[in-house]
Amino acid sequence: MILNYYYNASNFSPMIYGASLQRPRFVPGKHGNKMHLDSETHLFLYQLVGTWGQLLFPKHWKEFRLWYDIHKAKGMKPYLEGMVTNGWYKKMGERIWTPWFIKFIHSHGYFNFYTNFLQERALSVSHRDAGVNYGKTAGPDSYLLDENSNDLNSLKLHPLSDLKWYDFCFREVFTNRIVRSPDELRSILQSVQKMDTVIVISLYRISETIIWNFLCHIERLNIRNYIFIGPTSLFLLDLAKRGHPVIDADQFYNISKLAKSLKFQNSMDKLIKEILVKAFVTKKCLELGYSAWLLDANMIPLTRDLFLNSFEQTNDFVIGKSYRLLYVRSSSPVLKLWVDDFIREAATLVNTLRKDSVPHDSVFFYAVEKLWREKSVKYNSINETHLGIGINIAVANQSSLGTEKKFAFWSSETKLDIIQRQLVQLRLWVVDDESSCTAVVCHSS
Repeated sequence: MILNYYYNASNFSPMIYGASLQRPRFVPGKHGNKMHLDSETHLFLYQLVGTWGQLLFPKHWKEFRLWYDIHKAKGMKPYLEGMVTNGWYKKMGERIWTPWFIKFIHSHGYFNFYTNFLQERALSVSHRDAGVNYGKTAGPDSYLLDENSNDLNSLKLHPLSDLKWYDFCFREVFTNRIVRSPDELRSILQSVQKMDTVIVISLYRISETIIWNFLCHIERLNIRNYIFIGPTSLFLLDLAKRGHPVIDADQFYNISKLAKSLKFQNSMDKLIKEILVKAFVTKKCLELGYSAWLLDANMIPLTRDLFLNSFEQTNDFVIGKSYRLLYVRSSSPVLKLWVDDFIREAATLVNTLRKDSVPHDSVFFYAVEKLWREKSVKYNSINETHLGIGINIAVANQSSLGTEKKFAFWSSETKLDIIQRQLVQLRLWVVDDESSCTAVVCHSS
């Protein structure tokens, strides 16, 4: 296993920190899924570190030790809400190292190899004798696998891409879903859609910390039918490695030759490229029979109902320019409207809207609404007080967000420190100093 997955460069992933020899039998995330593996799955990846028989790769162990020393010196504690390991640390303190390592794994998005053999057999055994961890002897937790076992000899070391990956809730994670061309878009949209709806989330010009905070909120709400879209970056790749589907807009644009196919000349403008890709992805959703939401991460959904039945959808189109929020229902009339000519017309409005001092993040929404008006399309326009609340207003009025509000939002021009301070006051800042979620929230599948 070590030779195949650690020393073999073609089958190596920096996201894997080691291999556990013990039998997997524990899910640390509260309310997580029951651990169920079919008899054909002999090797898989799981975030949890083993408490005995754990092999740690040198680079990751060194990285952990440096991380631990820094956090320990700051007087920090390895608390991670929603995890059983919190209780371990409260009871045993520094006598136990696993809560620290779990906190480290969570912040870095790392995974661990585990084996799965039938009849409660494993490569290492804890005899669970009476002592520090057990008040009385509990006996062996597993049966040691014989070195001549057929299971061991027939263990197939499949490519990493063929293995199953699981998080702390034992929810399957689908890593490295990166869309770089129109041909790859179809299958990813089909895999993420729920109730024939896809949420396209723009990451353009948004702080990484704000994006992580947004992600923590949609994970708490169990919103899964999303795909991120943004320019080429290491951050975008990191999101994909952690299991979040992404569209690399720069490569997507270049490979798809959108400007050429749409006979658009000013194709080198970054904002025009952005508009073209967003509009094309929306078009592809509609062609597949999926309704599409398009928004950016400069907002926080307060309820998953926002993307279900937040308001009476009497028209096929809904827009909230102030929120940078757009909904397009999949229907025959919409498909007839949202065609290549419509996309091209939206892109040609970019320069005009910029001259009118429309913020870059709002140009797409202003362009779409302008075209709807010109074409006499019926649509719903959400006013600022109907569904959402500006965080500056909520803080100034010292008011709660209220159960009727579906999301909180702010101007894309607001500085990060102001956003963070206001979200802290509203208890909506749910990331730590490393931009990691302060809690693991499990939802049973």
